[in-house]
Amino acid sequence: MPDNLQTETAPSIVPLVEGIISDAQRLMRQEVALARTEIEQEWNKTKAATAALGAGIVIAALSGIFFCQMLVYLLNWLTELPLWGCFGIVGGLFALLGAIMIYSGKHQVEGIHFVPQQTAETMKENVRWLKNQT
Repeated sequence: MPDNLQTETAPSIVPLVEGIISDAQRLMRQEVALARTEIEQEWNKTKAATAALGAGIVIAALSGIFFCQMLVYLLNWLTELPLWGCFGIVGGLFALLGAIMIYSGKHQVEGIHFVPQQTAETMKENVRWLKNQT
């Protein structure tokens, strides 16, 4: 009869549960870090889009004021249209330019995601994984 027989014992459930809890805690910390990173990236996009919109509005307003006056009087001098008609034509052109700039800024704002998409997807995967563990 051999003296060095080894018997395998079933692992205790306590270390398994501790391991699962430890893994879940680490996973949640990683998810929070990922969410922070994504939120910071979206915040930076928001700041850039806001700065572009603000600068576009200010520049359009200032240039419109001065350039519009010059164009109105130039148009009046070249065509001898009534002054009010020249103001209407030049004002309409600047309104079109302003609309184009606002559309461009709106397009940039639409690219901003306020819910971190990658974090949301990984959280869904984690929930599915936890459900399959039980």
